[in-house]
Amino acid sequence: MEGIEIGCGLITWRGKPEEEALADVAQAGYTGAPPRLRPSSEVSAVQDLFAKFRLTPAPPYFGAPFWLAEAQDEIVAAARDHARFARGLGCTELYVAAGGDYTTRGGKTRRQVAGHVSPDDAMSDDEFQQFATTLNAYAKITAEEGVASCFHNHVGTVVETENELERLLALISPDVWLGLDTGHLQWGGADAVGVCRNHVDRIKTLHLKDIDEQVRQEGVKSGWDYGTFVDHGIFAELGEGVVDFPALKSLLDDNNFTGWLIVETDVTQKPTALESATISRSYLKTLGY
Repeated sequence: MEGIEIGCGLITWRGKPEEEALADVAQAGYTGAPPRLRPSSEVSAVQDLFAKFRLTPAPPYFGAPFWLAEAQDEIVAAARDHARFARGLGCTELYVAAGGDYTTRGGKTRRQVAGHVSPDDAMSDDEFQQFATTLNAYAKITAEEGVASCFHNHVGTVVETENELERLLALISPDVWLGLDTGHLQWGGADAVGVCRNHVDRIKTLHLKDIDEQVRQEGVKSGWDYGTFVDHGIFAELGEGVVDFPALKSLLDDNNFTGWLIVETDVTQKPTALESATISRSYLKTLGY
């Protein structure tokens, strides 16, 4: 579709050479992929690498402990170079997410309570405010360089649930956009399409991810940690899980969305990453992408 670019995240190829992953992404029929965030001095090398496979660089990803006051200066200082790297590749968006682990008041990490977060596991009001302060400052700088910082939700981090996302959204500035992840929204207990509908005017890019609802329910009931969910196959190829992608497409079409849609299956149950990527790409074609 005009104005829509379909990319494929490289996380499924974890541990494999980048060239192998890019070759598979091209073979599976994608337009591009997000490169690993590098110094802006490496833009030309990344451009040459992607051109070798006739792929376009998609928005990269940055994760950091935005809730830590002591990390603020370092995070904000990196913003301009991150933006120049993205812009040098032709990207006008950059995914920004919580990175690093967080210990809850109950003494567990967020990865230990992934998928079944309670209100007591959330950041404090002061930590939410610090998160917003640092993210706002980071996004202001990237905007000056022509790059929109797009906040990205993620299970196992301090912004997993819909309530946590809403708390953060109430504090961030207009310089911060959204790059939501459908699978992580659903895994975190939300209706992914419903959340996207509520904030569609703020979405500039999306990670398209699917999950197995039966695995989610079993894990919530059993109190699994992040790794146990993954080991039991929480991630599914697009169209094989619970996320309502036809409804999401209708929502995006109705709101004249243009930009990157990045397919991701973090850990596949298929024999190869190529097979996984091909299944998801073929499914999107049935929707008109």
